[in-house]
Amino acid sequence: MAYAILAFLIILLFIVILAFSSIRIIRQSSVGIVERLGKFHRKAETGINFLVPFIDSMRTIIDLRERVIDFPPQPVITKDNVTMQIDTVVYYKVTDPIFYTYEIANPISAIEYLTATTLRNIIGELDLDETLTSRDIINSKLRSILDEATDKWGIKVNRVELKNINPPKDIQDAMEKQMRAERQRREAILRAEGQKSAAILEAEGSKESAILKAEAEKEANIRRAEGEKLSQILRAQGEAEAFLAVQAAKAEGLKKLYMAIKESEPNEAVLAIRSMEALEKIADGKSSKLVLPSEAVSLLGSIKGIKEILHDSDINNDVDINESNANQQE
Repeated sequence: MAYAILAFLIILLFIVILAFSSIRIIRQSSVGIVERLGKFHRKAETGINFLVPFIDSMRTIIDLRERVIDFPPQPVITKDNVTMQIDTVVYYKVTDPIFYTYEIANPISAIEYLTATTLRNIIGELDLDETLTSRDIINSKLRSILDEATDKWGIKVNRVELKNINPPKDIQDAMEKQMRAERQRREAILRAEGQKSAAILEAEGSKESAILKAEAEKEANIRRAEGEKLSQILRAQGEAEAFLAVQAAKAEGLKKLYMAIKESEPNEAVLAIRSMEALEKIADGKSSKLVLPSEAVSLLGSIKGIKEILHDSDINNDVDINESNANQQE
């Protein structure tokens, strides 16, 4: 009885172990390859998968996420016979797990060797300078060739990058000297251009300053001339107005004199006396010569008659005075 119970427990334990070993859990972004009696049977998708004991087996579980492989530096020779060390980085992912499992034995080594040979072919068509300046072209060509070659393996090459390009030491030294000389040349050019620009700006500033000074001097002269012109005009206008005022005053005086003479009804004796006074004023001038018209000469001839008239007038006045005094005494 005891042996029967022990055998039953052993069989039960074996069944439980066998059941647990027949259960496979596939994680996200992964897929399993199930073989039945050594032949591909199906793909085990994400989740729980049951296998038939002793018949089905899980050959491998493949990660479907993108992978990155950093290959060691590979010696390559350029078109101008320069040996360089170039290391590459390949980004790829498995697109067909069946092809990836059954079409290629060691896919990583296959990609590495294929990358090295393809890189040698591409670099062999370029010289040193083109290799150093054509990273994008090399990456594009390399990715295209690798993607086409690995498609039958169920692999998709997404990107290929050249991480380092290392020329020989002597070429690196020569390149550093060349770069140093190029930087010094650019520095000299920039310094010369800066000095040239400074000189041009200084000359333009001096030119503009001279132009502004000349324009200011011209404007000042114009304003000064306009001021002098206006001053002369105002002075001339003042003198003209003063002369007109004087002439107007003289004319007004003559007019009043004429009106006074006209109102007093002067006789010939008064006119003669006035004429003599006018001649006297004329004679007071600075000129030593005196030109008299014929009327003035005839007037001078009549002075004697004027004197007699004035003398008779004085006698008559004395007689009138004496008579007046006599009458007062009586």
